[in-house]
Amino acid sequence: MSDESKHKNTPNIVSEPMIAYAAQSSGNPFYNLLGGAKSMKLSNDFDLINIARKGFSKHILLALAKKISLNIQELANILHISERTLQRYDDDAIIKTEYAEKAVELARLYTRGEDVFGSIDKFKLWIKAPSVVFNGEAPVTILDTSAGFDMVFRELGRIEHGIFA
Repeated sequence: MSDESKHKNTPNIVSEPMIAYAAQSSGNPFYNLLGGAKSMKLSNDFDLINIARKGFSKHILLALAKKISLNIQELANILHISERTLQRYDDDAIIKTEYAEKAVELARLYTRGEDVFGSIDKFKLWIKAPSVVFNGEAPVTILDTSAGFDMVFRELGRIEHGIFA
């Protein structure tokens, strides 16, 4: 049998293990911060995208705020919503998608902070302490903008690699 005839009979199938393409499991602490509610099942990034597109309930936002030690005023400032408006929502009411996006960013940030500092409690102390790097402001006060989130993420990278201002 010639080499040419061998190739004609071989099906054109890639033999790679499927596990290489499986989505992340729910063991990620990021999912645990957002997935505290029984009604919200997060097992991978696609579940998170779908839920964020629909929006989160007030209950989920408040559960996240409690886990990361933010009061309702701090949460409202970060979300760009008045505290009073946030309080008026029913617990099961779905709050706008843009607020869900901010909640996802908060969960990502706090998960990253926990990784860098070794504990969520140490990160919570750091994020609320004024810092020279942030012009004397506490990092949590600049989270009302995407640039603020970027600055805090970059600073976490510097801390992780031992690069100080």
